[in-house]
Amino acid sequence: MADHQRIHPVQDPELAQPQTPTDPLVPRGSSRSDKGDPIEYQPLRRTLPVVHSKPPKRRSCCCRFLCWTLSILLLLVIAVGVTAGILYLVFRPKLPKYSIDGLRITQFNLSNDDSLYATFSVNITARNPNKKVGIYYEGGSRITVSYTGSQLCEGALPKFYQGHRNTTVLQVPLTGQTQNASALLLSLQQQQQQTGVIPLNLRVRQPVRIKLGKLKLPKLKFSVRCRLDVDSLSAQNVIRITSSSCKFRFRL
Repeated sequence: MADHQRIHPVQDPELAQPQTPTDPLVPRGSSRSDKGDPIEYQPLRRTLPVVHSKPPKRRSCCCRFLCWTLSILLLLVIAVGVTAGILYLVFRPKLPKYSIDGLRITQFNLSNDDSLYATFSVNITARNPNKKVGIYYEGGSRITVSYTGSQLCEGALPKFYQGHRNTTVLQVPLTGQTQNASALLLSLQQQQQQTGVIPLNLRVRQPVRIKLGKLKLPKLKFSVRCRLDVDSLSAQNVIRITSSSCKFRFRL
């Protein structure tokens, strides 16, 4: 009996070969580079800047010098203020008073060269109402008389000492020459005809020294401004002052 032919199953050679993965396994959370190597991602960490505490700054020499200077100035101001307050309480100073009581004109004419020549004599009354304050009138004073800004004549006060509660009457001569004064003289004449009054401005600049008891202060300057209204400016006539007002102030 013929042997029965046995049939054995034959595997497919393509299936028999073990399958190898063409791509490597990539773990989760990683990526692949151009060369095929996996790239692991690192979690981003924020780096905070480290703050170092700065040591306290020392004051420079300039700051110290400035502080000392300001402190000394403040002390000086306080000392001057206290001293002034004490002097005021002790002496009770009052401002002097001035008035214009008379005006006499001996020359006021226009010459051939169109110059106006003027010679005035002004009576000034100075009053010192203080009980313990004296006034030294020093040299270098100046008195001017003007009309609408044009100076007519000038002079100066004499040097003298005015004691406590004293009233002194001064007769001060003033002279002047104004060039190209034909228009000025015409304006004066029209002013007198229209209003009957000619306004004049008298100004005094006087250096003085104040005496408080036995203490003599440094030299100061004061100014007096007076507004005068006169009826005329004719020479050899009686000039009547219709109104007069003066303002006084110190100039440091």
